[in-house]
Amino acid sequence: MTSTPYVRQRPPARVVLADDHALVRQGLRHIIDATTDLKVVAEVGDGAAAVERVGHGDIDLVVMDISMPRMTGLQAARELQRRGGKTAVLMLSMHDNEQYFFEALKLGAVGYVHKSVADRDLITACRSALRGEPFLYPGAVATLIRDYLGRGREATADATLLTPREEEVLKLIAEGHSGKEIADLLVLSPKTVERHRANLLEKLGMKDRLELTRYAIRTGLIEP
Repeated sequence: MTSTPYVRQRPPARVVLADDHALVRQGLRHIIDATTDLKVVAEVGDGAAAVERVGHGDIDLVVMDISMPRMTGLQAARELQRRGGKTAVLMLSMHDNEQYFFEALKLGAVGYVHKSVADRDLITACRSALRGEPFLYPGAVATLIRDYLGRGREATADATLLTPREEEVLKLIAEGHSGKEIADLLVLSPKTVERHRANLLEKLGMKDRLELTRYAIRTGLIEP
């Protein structure tokens, strides 16, 4: 009779919950602790306490509300990113706010869960975060699509403002060429180059070469 080989179970991932409402933490803990692969090992009421607890080590994931006293979830995420730890960060919020959403991703959060659907999405989001995979609730995906399409429309609208010659001049300005060098390259007079430069600044509502360079990078005329 062949015995079944013993397979050692991996210990559950250690989770910190950070939310300033005890009832919310209680509900989230109930959802997480119902699994076998996740375990809440600490609850805290603000971002500073979350950072402190993560700093003690042995934490795999911190689930944080965005809006908290003393230190917000965003501020805590920024501090954790600065410290360079390996703890995954998952943000929770009642706010369907694009600014919060993009800021959370910029600060290293792996996922963003809306509290209204936490009972449905939280466990999937936690597991995705622990794998290093992004998790976005459906409303956040729609926000990303709107932002992408909006950027495309903006770039297209800006492009129609510029003549092909102005684009040429803009590209050379952004590449660091002087007015004389641009004039030589495009076989123009220095006065014509300066006029194009002035037109670019006026059309795009910008003040100097640095802003023109950033615009050229953003619209793909040059690489950063």
